[in-house]
Amino acid sequence: MSTASSLPDTTALAAAVAGPVLVPGDPGFAEEVTGYNLAAVTAPAVVVGATSADDVAEAVRWAVVNDRKVAVQATGHGLYADLGDTVLISTRRMDTVNVDPDARTARVGAGARWRAVIDAAAPHGLAPLNGSSSTVGVVGYTTGGGLGPLSRRFGFAADHVRRLEIVTADGQVREVDPERNADLFWAVRGGKGNLGIVTEMEFDLMPVARFYGGGIFLPAAAAREVLHAWRTWAPTLPDDASTSVALLQLPPDPALPEPLRGRYAVHVRFTHLGTAAEGEVLLAPMRAVAEPLLDAVGEMPYAAIDAVHMDPPQPLPFADRGATLASLPAEAVDALLGVSGPEAGSPLAIVELRLLGGAIARAPQVPNAVVGRDAAFSLVAIGVLAGPSAGGVPGALKGLAAAVEPWTSGALVNFPADGDPWNGPDRERLEEIVVRHDPAGTFATNLALARRSPAR
Repeated sequence: MSTASSLPDTTALAAAVAGPVLVPGDPGFAEEVTGYNLAAVTAPAVVVGATSADDVAEAVRWAVVNDRKVAVQATGHGLYADLGDTVLISTRRMDTVNVDPDARTARVGAGARWRAVIDAAAPHGLAPLNGSSSTVGVVGYTTGGGLGPLSRRFGFAADHVRRLEIVTADGQVREVDPERNADLFWAVRGGKGNLGIVTEMEFDLMPVARFYGGGIFLPAAAAREVLHAWRTWAPTLPDDASTSVALLQLPPDPALPEPLRGRYAVHVRFTHLGTAAEGEVLLAPMRAVAEPLLDAVGEMPYAAIDAVHMDPPQPLPFADRGATLASLPAEAVDALLGVSGPEAGSPLAIVELRLLGGAIARAPQVPNAVVGRDAAFSLVAIGVLAGPSAGGVPGALKGLAAAVEPWTSGALVNFPADGDPWNGPDRERLEEIVVRHDPAGTFATNLALARRSPAR
């Protein structure tokens, strides 16, 4: 193993952990640091491929002794910072998934992805509160709140966590639940990676085996009519129904259905837990807006949930930005279309509005640090940082944020805007807990809480 001259000797660390210890130039280093977002070029000083909570704890203790910050990644969906001079702990090897159908729970390791949980739960007529793509890691998604197709019925994924195992900045492995380390239990569920490295998580599964849903693709010429119809229709839906609408600039990919290749389209997404007949009645007003390019809505097993959003499964370079909206009046839709509609010349590949409300807005049985419950809609925009339009993506993201600023109320943790998204009366509590458990700021997280007072 090669070692950089600026680094302390990693021999003791390599002897203490079961997984690989890599430094720049070692075989496998580049693969270990590459995540889903290929635009996030990370350059940590050391990578530890953890295989257990003990490996994570050893790596944290070594980093502290050697005055290095610590970062963590599983799938790399949330990478933004370059992580220079840090110890990056990769948890992708810790991907165990165990389902207890009687208790309706799942217990997963830090590297588990939602697809594995969905597949393990489905034979028992159960489903997790995953997001729009099953390729995303369970832990990072959930500690950021976790908003998905079932959230209007059941709430954020973080609301249904029963127990956590976490390694804190002192290198200790801690059991965390409502009785043990209750402050951490409140803060980690919504506080993302600011409190430590979650090595195991246990959470509820929902009695959901199927749904009526999918997506309707409509032509660019109907974008204005579709968005205005959607903004008045969506809030009338019951909690058992979820919806989003996205402006898409689709690539000429042979994997896409022929009517969609290389086209600008408006994608209305819909899921309903009631019967297909009930779902058809609910969706009828949106189906009547315009002749679709493709209607892919129908009865589906829950395991087919990826078909609703059709997020790209392969890694790609991108930049994104999110916001929550307090309301969505006609003026807000017009402002959005003015900068991102089919005639605006925007380089953004996806601009999505998602209906919130329902159980998302209700406080969970055990309170947590999740933000965004008071919002009516979320907005997410993504630009691909490749090709001739890549240079215009940062400006387009800023322009969209400025256009909807009059209606913006904040941001969700997993889709942040500038600065950190934590706000409101719980922010001081979160900061106090973070500073108490990590006074030296050991964790160089990809979305760090901006400390407003000195360590104490």
